[in-house]
Amino acid sequence: MQKTQYDIVAAVFGFTYAAIFATVRLSDELPKAWEQKNIEVVGVVASLPEVTAYGERFYFNIEQIVTLEASVPKHIVLSFYQGNTWHQSIDQVDPSRLLRPAIFKAGQRWQLTVRLKRPHTTYNPHGYDFEAWALANNIRAMGSIRSKSGMRKISDFVWRPSYIIAYCREKIGNRITQVIGDKPYAGVIRALVVGDDSQISKRDWNVYLRTGTNHLMSISGLHITMLAGLAFSLIAFCWRRFPNLVLWMPTRKAATIGGAFIALIYACLAGLSVPTQRTLYMLATFAVALLLSQRIPIARVLAMALMVVVLLDPWAVIAPGFWLSFSAVAFITFATIHRLKVRHWLVEAANTQWAVTLGLLPFLIVMFGQASIISPIANALAIPIISLLVVPLAILGALLPIDFILHASQKILEICMYGLNWLASAPFSTWQQAAAPVWTIALAILGVLWLLLPRGFPQRWLGLLLMLPMLFVMPVNLAEGEMNVTVLDVGQGLSVVVKTATHVMVYDTGQKYHQESDVGSQIIVPYLRNHGIKQLDALVISHDDSDHSGGAASVLAEVPTTWIASSYALPEGSTPTTKQLKCYAGQQWVWDAVRFEVLYPHKESYQATDMKDNNRSCVIKVTSRYGSILLTGDIEKEAEQSLLQEQKVKLKSDIMIAPHHGSKTSSTEGFISAAGAKHVIFTVGYLNRFKHPKPLVMSRYLVRGASLYRSDYHGAVIINFTKQTALRVNAWRSLDAKYWHDDFL
Repeated sequence: MQKTQYDIVAAVFGFTYAAIFATVRLSDELPKAWEQKNIEVVGVVASLPEVTAYGERFYFNIEQIVTLEASVPKHIVLSFYQGNTWHQSIDQVDPSRLLRPAIFKAGQRWQLTVRLKRPHTTYNPHGYDFEAWALANNIRAMGSIRSKSGMRKISDFVWRPSYIIAYCREKIGNRITQVIGDKPYAGVIRALVVGDDSQISKRDWNVYLRTGTNHLMSISGLHITMLAGLAFSLIAFCWRRFPNLVLWMPTRKAATIGGAFIALIYACLAGLSVPTQRTLYMLATFAVALLLSQRIPIARVLAMALMVVVLLDPWAVIAPGFWLSFSAVAFITFATIHRLKVRHWLVEAANTQWAVTLGLLPFLIVMFGQASIISPIANALAIPIISLLVVPLAILGALLPIDFILHASQKILEICMYGLNWLASAPFSTWQQAAAPVWTIALAILGVLWLLLPRGFPQRWLGLLLMLPMLFVMPVNLAEGEMNVTVLDVGQGLSVVVKTATHVMVYDTGQKYHQESDVGSQIIVPYLRNHGIKQLDALVISHDDSDHSGGAASVLAEVPTTWIASSYALPEGSTPTTKQLKCYAGQQWVWDAVRFEVLYPHKESYQATDMKDNNRSCVIKVTSRYGSILLTGDIEKEAEQSLLQEQKVKLKSDIMIAPHHGSKTSSTEGFISAAGAKHVIFTVGYLNRFKHPKPLVMSRYLVRGASLYRSDYHGAVIINFTKQTALRVNAWRSLDAKYWHDDFL
């Protein structure tokens, strides 16, 4: 009874503690009334500036708000744009641009005119929750510097511990760039020493993801722990050679203090980021246990470290790294502790790698929808090389004026990358898995524990059976005549996934952010993978505006596609294995008793040289037994008028994507009336520069009784046309609401 009371008190304390933390942090916010308005502020560059293809990005701590009555959070992120290079990748941009020193320096005090937004971005099923990351990292607003003429440097340096750390990181990072900046994988060396991974190319990241070595390519808990362990061993080895030192302080205590100090220094090089802080808390807990000379069970030490991390960082539990790091240690402990037989170190290393790979599989599947099959081999190659050779040499080379050491670390990494690139080229290097039900994940974790039991334990193979549901249970299929439509939240753009019982079509692919990133790779492909969709039957690109076609290349590169239809000619060779079709009225097909019919454009439209691309948008009506949806692209008044004249009866739909994002050039009275949609969806970016959707356009739909959805407010919109639900519309921000999300509903 007493234990139960303690448990209740602990639970209440934990809830109250986290609630107080959340309340304090959420109170420091940018008022919506001050979004996208010029505000003059004074503050300090609080981080190592990231030099990117388009300019610079850095953390900025506000000290003074010059603009009267304005309110700005204390911690923001600013971008400084230079030139028209936003569309270029790290591989394409002029190398001298990345090698140049940043205009802004860590620790400088500036007076700037800024324009800010709240940390609000796209929100989709199984997508990245940027708002959670921003809250955990205490970023309460993001924006850009509006005017070069309004920039005024007030102080060259502000003497505070955090700024001194950022300044040192910047100097060290600049030295690395100057010495090996033009060499392959110099960006990785920079990431390993100062935690700045902005100069690692997308191509290299893909290699690390496919081989499961991405955790090695920046300052991580593994590197900090191994460096601390290396320091512990070296200090202990040297300390024992001097009897007087041993008499003054026992070897274990001296080595523990030295290892902890090295871990702290290395974490400071990483800018004391949230993940490195978690590692420090864990190591500090283990160090205290060693210094107290008490034989504390490893499970208790791990539990104590867990408690310390959560107390100091309540939002750690929403970070994948938290679960992966603690789970890895827990599974290693479970697989190695209390084993009676002492085995060769190679056998122990293999056993440890087996425990980590198997133990983390359920977590990787649930968090990322994929796991690297070749990860054990790749990590066996990369961990000792990078953690024991590349990292120590890179740190020494960066801190000491000996260029040869930096060149040596870069060359060793380059040799290691030959092996990783070869492994990544294997056709089945990764296992991709649909989002698994919670019960299958629980069974899989139980199965892992069963498999890791000591040799001789009866029926260990049953653990494999417990893991099978996670790997092979698929989402419930639709019946004939049913369909599911997801209007993805892609910001200012459009992408719709239409799924029938056995077929899938993607309509439009959103925008391209820059050459390194687009909606296809960031939103569409992860969505398809998490829903078990491994092939597309059709990809339709309504027209060639970049906010509708920007992600097509990524989708086609990652997902096999039977055919693609569009109203414009795709670049030659862009889809060598995919059949290409022109989109025009009269085309139709039926999948699983669901009819797809192209209503526009006409064949003659392709001959009209004066027609706007928007008015060549491919308009498709999809009709199931339980309702219909009209996909309209960016058609404007002229196209709407043509549809009214020739396809008026067919326009009638239950759901409609508002033409051209709710622009005043579209959604005429007659078109709205003919469609008669009960639900209308506006796909728009948050505070977009076009100010879509226009209030006048929204009012036209409202007076006809339509329910309106905005992707910037509602996130992805999920529509089920099934026998069980008939027609049901759900907003993802409502279904998956969190207390840190902006409340628009």
